[in-house]
Amino acid sequence: MPNHPADDRWMSLALTLGRRGLGRCWPNPAVGCVIIKDGRVIGRGWTQAGGRPHGETRALAQAGGNAVGATAYVTLEPCAHHGQTPPCATALIAAGITRVVSALEDPDPRVSGGGHAMLRAAGVAVVVGVGAAEAAFDHAGFLLTKTQTRPFLTLKLAASFDGRIATNSGESQWITGPQARHFSHYLRATHDAVMIGSGTVRADDPVLTVRGFGDIHQPVRVICDSNLGTDPGGNLGRSARDVPVWLCHGPKAAAANRAAWEATGATLIPCKTDANGRLDISDALSQLAHRGLTRVFCEGGGQLAASLLAAGQVDQLISFNAGLALGAQGTPSVATLPDMPLADYPRFTLRETRKIGVDALQIWRRS
Repeated sequence: MPNHPADDRWMSLALTLGRRGLGRCWPNPAVGCVIIKDGRVIGRGWTQAGGRPHGETRALAQAGGNAVGATAYVTLEPCAHHGQTPPCATALIAAGITRVVSALEDPDPRVSGGGHAMLRAAGVAVVVGVGAAEAAFDHAGFLLTKTQTRPFLTLKLAASFDGRIATNSGESQWITGPQARHFSHYLRATHDAVMIGSGTVRADDPVLTVRGFGDIHQPVRVICDSNLGTDPGGNLGRSARDVPVWLCHGPKAAAANRAAWEATGATLIPCKTDANGRLDISDALSQLAHRGLTRVFCEGGGQLAASLLAAGQVDQLISFNAGLALGAQGTPSVATLPDMPLADYPRFTLRETRKIGVDALQIWRRS
């Protein structure tokens, strides 16, 4: 069935709505839905915190009886399976929707074309692929958990313009300005989890919560610590019962360390390690995906950044560069990578660059 002239416009609105759920609805996708009748919006919705209700359900509730004969724009194929809620495809049919425009087919085996087939069998006209490229990026985390059993990973680097994240003495607060730091908190809020390495925990004793946006849903805080040697009495351990803390650790972590962290209320996640005793970062991400995380925001440090890049696990790279140089004696933003031919190093495509306060922001995506 051909597209209507306004399809791109209404799908763009649905995508914008869906992004409101990013970081809040895992393990479900952040789906947006708009219901249109006679050229105007009669219902709109997006996946709510915790994953329910779904975007279609919210939009249909708003449209009410006016949904009869309307078109629904959905950023991902409506679900066709019974979970904690009935299938959205059934709800669209029951409401009298006569046309559904969806951006993507859902790769979840419980759906995977079944939602579209259910709609077509009921006589609903279905168009697939409008806004597909944007939707594929918005839903990348959900799609990756279903196809590769790993979350979408954003690596953030905040450094001097010569790529240093601390002085030789370890001083790092603050290399970038307040606007860059505020934007970093926004980025945290759009991900399911914030992840750092044990070195950053020891150096900074961070809190890793989203601040500056009022009362907001907090991401899970993930520590990669193969030996569980970080202090459970620090900021993360003291607040683990208020905001979740998950620790990815190796099989040789001491029983006393495990017990100390468990006493804080943190969740321990056993992972594989490599020949050097470091966490197998691909396995760690797989473990996080199995527990429902779809989008992870990594804030370093340099060794964790190097591990992620070497393993090919970085999907998006966001760099904040400040207008100062710290020299070769400063701590590099990325630790040593394996020796390999230049062509084999991970490449990224620049998608955006702009000034943010006194710093430069660049957004790169995996090529």
